[in-house]
Formats: sequence, C-alpha cells, structure tokens
Amino acid sequence: MRPRPQPLARQLSLRKQIAAAFAGLSLLALGGCRSQAVPDLRQYAYVTNGKSDSVSVIDLYSFRAVKTIPVGRNPTGVTASPARNQVYVVNTESNNVSVIDAERNQTVATIGVQRAPYFIGVSADGKRGYVANSGSANVSVLDLEARRVLATVGVGGAPGVARVSPDGKTVVVSNRGGDSVSLIDTERNQVRGTVAVCRQPGDVAILPDSSKAFVACSGSEQVAAVDLRSGSLLTLLDVGNTPVSLALKPDGGELFVCNFDSDSVSVIETSTNEVGGTFLIGTHPSHAVVSGDNSLLYVSNFGADAVAVYSIDTGRLVASVPVGSRPDALALSPNQHFVLVADALAGDVAVILKRDKTTKANPAPFALHTMVPVGIQPNQIAVKAYIAQKPAP
Repeated sequence: MRPRPQPLARQLSLRKQIAAAFAGLSLLALGGCRSQAVPDLRQYAYVTNGKSDSVSVIDLYSFRAVKTIPVGRNPTGVTASPARNQVYVVNTESNNVSVIDAERNQTVATIGVQRAPYFIGVSADGKRGYVANSGSANVSVLDLEARRVLATVGVGGAPGVARVSPDGKTVVVSNRGGDSVSLIDTERNQVRGTVAVCRQPGDVAILPDSSKAFVACSGSEQVAAVDLRSGSLLTLLDVGNTPVSLALKPDGGELFVCNFDSDSVSVIETSTNEVGGTFLIGTHPSHAVVSGDNSLLYVSNFGADAVAVYSIDTGRLVASVPVGSRPDALALSPNQHFVLVADALAGDVAVILKRDKTTKANPAPFALHTMVPVGIQPNQIAVKAYIAQKPAP
C-alpha cells in the first residue's frame, strides 16, 4: 500500500527542520562529511541519461554517483517534488513519466502520457504535474497523489514547456510549432486563452507574483512578455540570436537570456519590460542559473567547455571555469557552495566549488572540485534535499 501523503502542517514542520539544518551545514558539506547532530538529512542530484535510459543519483556530501536507476527510453526532463520525497522523470521515447521514491532511490510507478514528452512542471503543493507532449499537441495533467492522468488538455503545435505559476492558478505552455502560448486554468483544466507571440517559443519564466511570464523565442531573436491576468501580449523584446533559455533572479527583478548564436546574455528589467543590456559571455551559452542571494550568474558555454561566472552586483565577468565536453544543464547545491554541470558529450557531471575565502594555496574563488561519471548524454539535473522518514537503503 502506498503511504498516505503527509499533512500540510507536517510538511511545513519538515521544511523548517531542513532550513535549520542547512543553516549549520555549509562548512560540513565543504568538507564532504555529514553532521551527526542533524537528523537523517539527505541531499541528492538526479541526472537523466538520455542514451543510457537511466537516472544517475549523486550524493551531494561525497559527490559520488551512489546509484543508477533504470527508467524509460530517452529520459529528458526531471523535476523534484517541492512537497514530497519524490522525483519525476520524463521518458521521451517511452511516452511516460517515471516516479522515483527519493528515500529508496528506486522507481515506484510509471504513468503513461501522450507522444514525445520532454518536460514536467509540478505545482508548489506537489499534487499536480503538467507534462507537455510535443508529439500530440496537448498537456497531460497528472494527479501525483494517485499517480494517474487526471486530464488531457489540447494546446498548440509541438508544446515544449509547461510551467506552473507560483500561485498555482495558471500553467503557461509554449507551443513551438504554433508560435503561441497557451494559458491553462488549473481549477478547470481548460485553456483559458491562447496568445500569439514570436517564432518558435521555448523556455518560460514566471515572476514570483505570478503577474507575468516571459517566453524565449529562438526563431525570432525575441523574448515575449505576457500578462497572465489579462491573458494578453505586453511586448516583444529584441535580444540576441537564438535565445534558448531563461534564468530569473529569485527576487524577480531581472531576467537573463542565453543567446546561443550571439555568444551573449541579455538582461531584461522585468518591471519595465525593457532590455537593460547585453554582454558577451562565452561560446554558445546554453543554460544559466542565478545564486540564491541574487548576486551571481552561472552560464554554461556549450561551445567552450567552460562555465562563466558573472557578478550581477558589479556587472563583470569574474571567472571562467573549464569543465567537461559540451556543458549544458546546471543546478546549484542546497548550500550554494557548488554548481553542478551536465557535460552532455563527456558523460559526466562537473562540480564547481565556490570559495567564500581564498588563500595562497587556493587563490581562485571558483574552481573545478571534481568530475562525477554518469551515463551517456546527461540531459537535465534536479536537486532534492529532505529529512528521511525511512531507514537508509
């Protein structure tokens, strides 16, 4: 029998315990050891290996791959639940989603969806999942408690991303084949509006207050700003060639656009819907992530086998760290001291260390810490930290 979900009060209590544990854990994590004073606090990175049909589990204390989990064919997207100890893996060629129990690190269910899914968005309460099925022009709405398909919602052509707004009321779906964005009402599981945007829309970023969404359009060198309350297009912003991914500051004030074929990053001021500037960052930037304190931008330069570190506070490139071949997806460790980089061609995950203090022996504030072998063609990374409720496997 599947365990019943934890009551909301219990979930909030666990979150407070995790936050308190991380407050005193940073130095211990740097040394690669586990605190004996903390309950069974675990933190893992889950890496989808597209050509190995598996997920590699990396222990973020030891930075070793501790398990390889078989999933479906060509796993691509991966998302950790914000409310329960589960991880969801999208298997593009199997047309299904694997549910991984993070406490046992094994697949506990498989949910069939429609054709060629690539991405799953999960609601903040962990109850619903939204899978964009690029081959069937629809979105599968998943009941993650019952582990079944609740509804199938028709959208535009070749939907690539389905992202849930922070308030949980809207799912923003980018329709790459339809040059449009579909807005799904999560209460009725129906499209409440379709907004024509720019050519080949892809990545989506939503502001923390759920007022606006920004959509990168790789086919027209633009980013669309969409008002989620009125369901209308606000403006189209000109950026660089082939904008492929978006990284939003946690405070929502600025949005960073990776322009793959311009070797640059554009900065959008989200309050005014204006491009504040564009700067060169490296060769073929593909993904970016912003530190939790809004101060640093990490960018994977796919064509340079390096990760650039940009200071948002000073507006300067402060480091370029060599990693493996074809770095792509990025993720930050919970304590923000490490950046995980999926090297798509090398079949490994590079771990970059951020030093708070430098010494004569270690003068660089950013350095390659280690390389963790995973499977063939690592695609995406999801990080999950939690206090375990079950004995270690």
